[in-house]
Amino acid sequence: MRADRLISILLLLQVQGRCTARDLARRLEVSERTIRRDMEALGAAGVPVIAERGANGGWALLDSYRTQ
Repeated sequence: MRADRLISILLLLQVQGRCTARDLARRLEVSERTIRRDMEALGAAGVPVIAERGANGGWALLDSYRTQ
């Protein structure tokens, strides 16, 4: 279910910090394309996700963002 996956992504990013789309896809057993769509949905919902490009890049939350 998509809502469960979005919450899982949010919690993984809070606990681990930066994660690549490949790592998230592997953990959640979906495609990297699905992760990119999910990250777009999180951003549209107001979650401050950022994408960092490059060898040490990945998806992350802004440092000040935490769920209650």
